[in-house]
Amino acid sequence: MSELLKMAHVAALDRDKPYESETVFIRSAADVSHLVNSGGEKRSHAGIIIGIALGGVFLDAYDLGALAFGVKDITREFNLTPAGTGMVASAITFGAIVGAFFGGYLTDKIGRYRVFMADMFFFVFAAIACAFAPNEWVLAGARFVMGLGVGIDLPVAMAFLAEFSRLKGRGNKAASVAMWCPTWYAAISISYLLVLLLYAVLPAEQTHWLWRLILGFGAVPALAIIAIRSRYISESPVWAANQGDLTGAAQILRRSYGINAQAAPVAEQQPAPKALRARWSNYGRLLRGVYLRRTVLATVIAVASSFAYNAVAFGLPVIISSFLAQSMLTTILASLGLNLLFAFVGGLIGVRWVPRFGAWRMTVLGYACQLVALIGLALIGRPADGAHAALAIAMLALFLFGQGFGPGSHSMTFASLSYPTSLRGVGVGFNQTLMRASSTLSLFLFPVLVAWLKTGVFWVIAAAPVAGLAALLLIRWEPSGYDVDAEDFGAAAPER
Repeated sequence: MSELLKMAHVAALDRDKPYESETVFIRSAADVSHLVNSGGEKRSHAGIIIGIALGGVFLDAYDLGALAFGVKDITREFNLTPAGTGMVASAITFGAIVGAFFGGYLTDKIGRYRVFMADMFFFVFAAIACAFAPNEWVLAGARFVMGLGVGIDLPVAMAFLAEFSRLKGRGNKAASVAMWCPTWYAAISISYLLVLLLYAVLPAEQTHWLWRLILGFGAVPALAIIAIRSRYISESPVWAANQGDLTGAAQILRRSYGINAQAAPVAEQQPAPKALRARWSNYGRLLRGVYLRRTVLATVIAVASSFAYNAVAFGLPVIISSFLAQSMLTTILASLGLNLLFAFVGGLIGVRWVPRFGAWRMTVLGYACQLVALIGLALIGRPADGAHAALAIAMLALFLFGQGFGPGSHSMTFASLSYPTSLRGVGVGFNQTLMRASSTLSLFLFPVLVAWLKTGVFWVIAAAPVAGLAALLLIRWEPSGYDVDAEDFGAAAPER
């Protein structure tokens, strides 16, 4: 009987046809990983889970973009200094620093499902508190709580995207993770559309309510995501198997992939290695051995991308209205157009092309575009006429396009796919902690630097893509198409 089980097990794992019609016996986490890698997220609920995982990314982007148009009104209403404005703007990322560090560990310790189901409540309560904030301190505190939710959500969302996707081909793990980028820009664009709608319907004397309505609206999609998650979300089958729960992993495979999986008899099972258990010391593993160079590269890419993008994207309305001397309506329309036509489209290109060209090449090209754009903006300065203004807009478009298909898409690819399942939560959490620190710094410094340097601030921002390019040229690590999860089982392919 044991030999028959073994033959059915091997035959099922080696075939490429759908698994719904026959039983697949799984003995180890490696078998579960193989089934996920060779399958596809289009089966049953797996694709829905990937979509739900992007919900937290959507809210993260929405809440950042929503504040961008209201910052001038908030400054005026609460009579803020540039430092006070920076405090309010950076509070969400400061909260995300704390949330990412602890959220990454909890994702590996108690599982993706439990963390995923809990973190949306941070968004609901914080959004409502923001809408009714009586002063800058309450507003900053509510944004900090919202940041906790963002920080907790990103590691678990990236883990789901990586662990419910196939390894190679269209829609592979790298492409699924990169979907966070167009999702981000879609959320930014929706926040702009909502601003445009409210700007059109609110009486002129009531426009000071605009920022409160925009921030409060963030509770609506959060509640919708909570409702959908409770119906469709499942634990990661690879994580469950890593904890020794092959029966649970088989149930998830049946529900999410339509694979008729069953745990093999206990005598046939292989116990999960002790190293797969989550520990605080796993953060130290990120800085040792083969993971050190990957951690350095992923961190530099994330920090450089975050610093430059947050300074430009958050400051986009300020740049257009102040540096380019445009009205509020023109500012909203221009910001919306730039995000949709260049950042969002660039993100879709990043998703579509990464299985073919790899994350490394696309990130190099994206940083190169950003460097050209920032140098161009610095040289143009405050446009003296319409031609220079059009050129400045073109440089902003180039920056956002490069961000979309390059570091914007693939900073998460490097962070999520540089580590196997046992380290993915802490790996993304560590990466997000440092990335959010960069965001906090850039969001805090941008208003101050603009007041001091004017358009010369672009020279400072240009240092970010230079650092990213240097790290990529020194460390040529390609995560797309590499079976990093096999490192948990001692069967990884050589690094490329």
